[in-house]
Amino acid sequence: MRNEAWRPSVHFTPDRNWINDPNGLVWFDGEYHLFYQHNPFGNDWGHMSWGHAVSNDLLHWHELPVAIAEDERVSIFSGSVVVDEHDTSGLAGPGQTALVAAYTGCLRQPTGGQAQEIAYSTDRGRTFTPYAHNPVVDLGLRDFRDPKVFWHAPTARWVMAVVLPHEHQILFFASTDLKAWRELGRFGPAGEAVGIWECPDLFEVPIEGEDGRLTGERRWLLKVDSFSGHPGGTGAQVFIGHFDGMRFVEDRDAAPAPRWVDHGSDFYAALSWNHLPPSHDRPVWLGWMSNHRYAGKLPTTPWRGAMSLPRELSLRHTSGGLRLVQRPLAALAGLRAEPIDRAPSSLHDERIELPVRGRALELQFSIASLSAGEAGLEVLCGEGQATRVGYDAEAQAVFIDRSRSGTVPEGDAHFAGRRLAPVRPPSPDRPLDLQLFVDAGSVELFADKGLAVITELVLPAAGHDGVAAFASGGRAAFGTTTAWPLARCMP
Repeated sequence: MRNEAWRPSVHFTPDRNWINDPNGLVWFDGEYHLFYQHNPFGNDWGHMSWGHAVSNDLLHWHELPVAIAEDERVSIFSGSVVVDEHDTSGLAGPGQTALVAAYTGCLRQPTGGQAQEIAYSTDRGRTFTPYAHNPVVDLGLRDFRDPKVFWHAPTARWVMAVVLPHEHQILFFASTDLKAWRELGRFGPAGEAVGIWECPDLFEVPIEGEDGRLTGERRWLLKVDSFSGHPGGTGAQVFIGHFDGMRFVEDRDAAPAPRWVDHGSDFYAALSWNHLPPSHDRPVWLGWMSNHRYAGKLPTTPWRGAMSLPRELSLRHTSGGLRLVQRPLAALAGLRAEPIDRAPSSLHDERIELPVRGRALELQFSIASLSAGEAGLEVLCGEGQATRVGYDAEAQAVFIDRSRSGTVPEGDAHFAGRRLAPVRPPSPDRPLDLQLFVDAGSVELFADKGLAVITELVLPAAGHDGVAAFASGGRAAFGTTTAWPLARCMP
């Protein structure tokens, strides 16, 4: 049992040392695999290799030894893993199925240089063998990275999406054997194109109706992360449209760009799981829960870095166009202890402590109306500290405010502020629902049935675990507030 103040209970973090981007998310032979950027030797970025963990439910993770280690030639940057079921690569051998990792090999020399390489495993991802003729895609560039590979059934071939960071372009390649690739086309610049681009993803997403049920329609979602221009500093935007196996074309009924995946500071490099079993009717992804601006200054030890909760994805038609919906993995409900309910109430310029405490909580509440000002919940409360989560009537937005959340990473002037995500105003006949996950050093907010999401790291003092409801600057009508303590699922 861990007792570090900010060690999460329900988010994946390694036993020790640095992690960042999730890599190679894949389901195979009853296991969900989570690979990730990892420094096996220290708590700072460096010696990039692929760490590895497995789970049978996307919640309880078992950390394994490093899967793909840097060598004297290259560091192992971000990428993806596919299940080569029919041995198209010829790497598995008779009667075997290979997991094939596609990743960026970054030359370990002062001038750098990045190209796409592959490695394969025939022992369920426990060990990988680099392909003897790496790299498989090399444009002779210093910056060219983060391949997402998947099987495109209509054209019966593998497709790779990979980024030219400074050109703000995503390149598409095709292959029949994962070894020989040819370029198909390019997308971009588009949307936010100020900061460099990284970590693309491309996959189909189902469309749901207002009731949350799937309609049978689907669209392709193209995601890319940006180093700047995002409300939280670094983050991801999505493009919604059609992919024919060669080109991606934006849909005319998609919401205007940029469409931010998460309006908080701490959701980056999200990647979707390949090869999910039929029990999943929606794609699932997770992201690195940190920010390049201050990741190396977070005062956690002996680990540094964590992953977000897994999220189920769909699309929904709204008055503003087709938009991404993210909901926390439904299986998270299995971690709930007995609920603690607070009946509907009205607050006017007041703060009321609730009869619940904890540093690992799920909270659901709704706001039916707010005359002015802001209203919501404070979590991780203690003497002089609290993280405020709620709705701002003037801004017509939900927010997380960490201006009084506790420790601030050294030298980061923007950490102690608040991030907002636009939402529709609440009304008595259509209250605004908010679902909140608190886990020692993080707060994840899903509002308006997943249309608005904010993820923020916080660093409260040890023992700060109170919860309070508040309304400031006006009168707020709250629906029932329910809190569930969450069972620990990390070692």
